Amino acid sequence: MPQNTDYTPGTNSHPPFSPAAENNKGPIGEVLSIEFADVKSVMEIASGTGQHAVHLASLLPHLSWQPSDLAENLPGLALRHEQEAPANLREPMLLDIAELPWPVEPVDAVYAANCLHIVSWPLVEAFFEGAGGATNETGMIAVYGPFRYGGDFTTQSNADFDAFLRARDPAAGIRDFEAVNELAEAQGFRLAHDYDMPANNQLLIWRRG
Repeated sequence: MPQNTDYTPGTNSHPPFSPAAENNKGPIGEVLSIEFADVKSVMEIASGTGQHAVHLASLLPHLSWQPSDLAENLPGLALRHEQEAPANLREPMLLDIAELPWPVEPVDAVYAANCLHIVSWPLVEAFFEGAGGATNETGMIAVYGPFRYGGDFTTQSNADFDAFLRARDPAAGIRDFEAVNELAEAQGFRLAHDYDMPANNQLLIWRRG
């Protein structure tokens, strides 16, 4: 799911492309190369264009990376997999986060980028419940995107982005860190790291056990 409208749809020969995903995959990879050093399996939610899946699987060849998305995004995601997938990147699978429990084998980590501010709050709740059921007893959740803290936006640009999101879809919007952290804790996770990332985003890491 692209964070903004700067997005190129796919064609029969070219997968969809998000400049935002291209820009942030490097900084995300720098963090996850440390956080996922001992991880063997990752479930990615809302893989979108597949740029993160290809980059992160290539960067972390020791683990198995499972991309997923809704049906409408699978053709483009599958095309990128066909053209660019490293050996440890599994074929993308259909997954609706609202359909609980998720039909997956337990994994070491669940990852999502630019997802929680796009979907409705009930789907944010479903994301954490699904991630709780899909991870093992020492599992992790890694979430990238913008957040509010104490009810305040970290920058004016994030406030403007939130207004844009809500004008497009009243159910969307930048989430409060405290609210999502409560959802993670309800599934047995505790915040391990809150990384400041480029373009006024965060990378939140929760660990269980």
